Amino acid sequence: MSDLTFRTATLADVDAIVALVESAYRGDSSRQGWTTEADFLEGQRIDPQLLAELIGRPDARVILVERNAELLACCELQDQRRNAYFGMFSVRPNGQGAGIGNRLLVEAERVAAEEWKCNEMCMTVIDIRDELIAWYLRRGYRRTGEHKPFPYGDARFGIPRRNDLRFEVLRKSLI
Repeated sequence: MSDLTFRTATLADVDAIVALVESAYRGDSSRQGWTTEADFLEGQRIDPQLLAELIGRPDARVILVERNAELLACCELQDQRRNAYFGMFSVRPNGQGAGIGNRLLVEAERVAAEEWKCNEMCMTVIDIRDELIAWYLRRGYRRTGEHKPFPYGDARFGIPRRNDLRFEVLRKSLI
């Protein structure tokens, strides 16, 4: 794992990031990994225009993990002053379970704590994703009981195949 490199995404990376995120969550390719949402969401997972706007924001960062210039994983961080928001966490399906995601999460927490001086990391996870939530709990995140609605009717975030989707907020202290 020492051959992994981390860098901040640029606009030139948008197409590669979209392809990675889609492969990790949507369609048949996502079924190779354990993060698939294909059984309850179809359509796109990330909107290229929203991604480009995110990359251009001064209070946000998209972190990429590469090996020999090959994109393996990514995540978004948003500096919300005392808190950092973590999202768009994607690992290439054939690389899931190899520790790449854990290394990226640790790097994101380092950026939030050391560079941005945030006290806490927060994220939202679709609350029926029990295996994914359990993975975060093993890494020190806690369930808050706070829920947010799924953006039904906004195809930029996917087309739901069921009507009971919602997000749960998870948090972890960084101090």
